[in-house]
Amino acid sequence: MTESHTQTDVTGQIATELPYLRRYARALTGNQQTGDHYAAATLEALLTDDSVLEGAQHPKVALFRTFHGIWASSGSPVEEIDEDSSPEARAQWRLSGLTANTREALLLHSIEGFSIPDIACILDVSEEEAAELVVIARNEMSGVIRGRILVIEDEAIIALDISAIVESMGHMVTGNARTRDEAIALARRDPPDMVLADIQLADNSSGIDAVNHILSELGEVPVVFITAFPERLLTGERPEPAFLIAKPYTEEQVQSAVSQAMFFSSTQTLKA
Repeated sequence: MTESHTQTDVTGQIATELPYLRRYARALTGNQQTGDHYAAATLEALLTDDSVLEGAQHPKVALFRTFHGIWASSGSPVEEIDEDSSPEARAQWRLSGLTANTREALLLHSIEGFSIPDIACILDVSEEEAAELVVIARNEMSGVIRGRILVIEDEAIIALDISAIVESMGHMVTGNARTRDEAIALARRDPPDMVLADIQLADNSSGIDAVNHILSELGEVPVVFITAFPERLLTGERPEPAFLIAKPYTEEQVQSAVSQAMFFSSTQTLKA
């Protein structure tokens, strides 16, 4: 294969993985605009100097490693906060108490599915340190914030499983809704601190519609979407969720996404 063909293949793989970098960046920052800014800077760096692809086993690893070089160099300073501070400022203040790189390691491992060796390459640490960061993250994130969570899921077995996972983390499930109207009614009766929602509901109604309606009435609360078709939502053509996990999910993915989302008192919503 010629060098030009190889480069074309790598570029194509980078393009395929870019939506997942954008998802990761939004989950890391808690804000779609900020996350997309870092993702765009990463792509620009790759287009300017493709030598950054060297030294990685897979273009996806190189993509995320380049992102982390930019993320680390920015410093992400934590603002002084007061009761009137923005949700993002309050979130960053909470994050300042965590061990360095733990959130990143947990997201890379549990949401993006990277192996420990890949995480070590992305974060530029040893494999031993990468594994330790994941363990520390689980311990630190699990006990930070407790809340009341509304589950929107039309499959009873999945709803029970998700509820059990959430409750094992110390959260309270306010109820499970199978349709958009049920979700809205439950949210009105017992306002949640967070919503965990499927996209396709029992009567063909939309979990996205349900969430947007709930947020319009209750204001900003964190949201985690679960869907069998994440690529349909990671298009870049409309506002996207900051926290999105794919079916079939793992217990660790749900725990990680819920813990991450609880750091933020707002989340980006989708337009139906």
